[in-house]
Amino acid sequence: MRIKYCTVIYVQTFMHRLFRFIMADKASYVYNEARRIYPDLAKHVRRTPLEASSFLGENVYLKLESEQITGSFKLRGACNKIFKIINDDPKAKEKGFTTASSGNHAKGCCMALKKIGAKGIIYVASTALKSKVDALKSYGVEVRLHGDDCMEAEVQARTDAQKLGMIYISPYNDIDVICGQATIGLEIYDTLPEVDAVFVPVGGGGLIAGIAAYLKQAKPSIKIIGCQPAASCVMSESIKAGKIIDIPSYDTLSDATAGGIEEGAVTFDFCRSLVDEWVMVSEKEISDAVYLILEKHHKLIEGAAGVSVASFLKTAQAYEGKNVVIISCGANIGMDQLKKIINDHT
Repeated sequence: MRIKYCTVIYVQTFMHRLFRFIMADKASYVYNEARRIYPDLAKHVRRTPLEASSFLGENVYLKLESEQITGSFKLRGACNKIFKIINDDPKAKEKGFTTASSGNHAKGCCMALKKIGAKGIIYVASTALKSKVDALKSYGVEVRLHGDDCMEAEVQARTDAQKLGMIYISPYNDIDVICGQATIGLEIYDTLPEVDAVFVPVGGGGLIAGIAAYLKQAKPSIKIIGCQPAASCVMSESIKAGKIIDIPSYDTLSDATAGGIEEGAVTFDFCRSLVDEWVMVSEKEISDAVYLILEKHHKLIEGAAGVSVASFLKTAQAYEGKNVVIISCGANIGMDQLKKIINDHT
């Protein structure tokens, strides 16, 4: 019995070390690839401000991806993936592209497709904000509503891409998309190499995977904090379970991070190995955070960005004296949502 027990411990230790080795190699790839692609990607995306926030605390900074060209960080990953496909095979644009998104990734894809002159079909959950759907239609692409959350829309987009011979662009489950998002980490470290902790909103995990992979390679001591709404915290619960699980997601101001995670998503292992802490926040805390940034900074942010701000506020005491960066991931908030938040606080 003792020999059997020791054998089990040995195998578990070996597998753990192997996993750490594999993930270190993947993180190194993301780091190097982000540095390689950045000069070309920077021609198409905005280097967003890293703005100090005296209202949030001393040495606290907002990385304003909410001021990205499309109003969201998603432009980075979408451009990197689509441009790479076309560079590898110029005829690929004749096939056309599909994707699924609550709006932000789709807007990024639309802009990238417009730059290369390709067509696309965008799949959006029926619960998506009308303002985001209307914005997508303004790019001249076909928009199809399907399912009750982003996971259902993703499945349909993949299925139809196979049927129609089109190319599917995942909003998060793709290493090239992750490398595009990793350029945010590059900009943060380039501007603030003394950064100690970064708060990142999490849905499917593409954003935090890229940022964490880059920053942990640049400075292993940096703490990466994953932030989710309590109403839709599939990734953090999956990390607890040790595998991707299917649990209910409820209505949340953070619609951009809501919904399930694709089975086998590459982002899961990045999150499991690189995220140091998880913070869940309530709808009231998200609302308060959006209003705070609007009132004190005169900046408009969406619910997902409010999640990372609220998560910092909830744990601020633990980071006193530290250089903290909060990812303000987007500004695409619906007018009805914004009106309600303002009315609730006045």
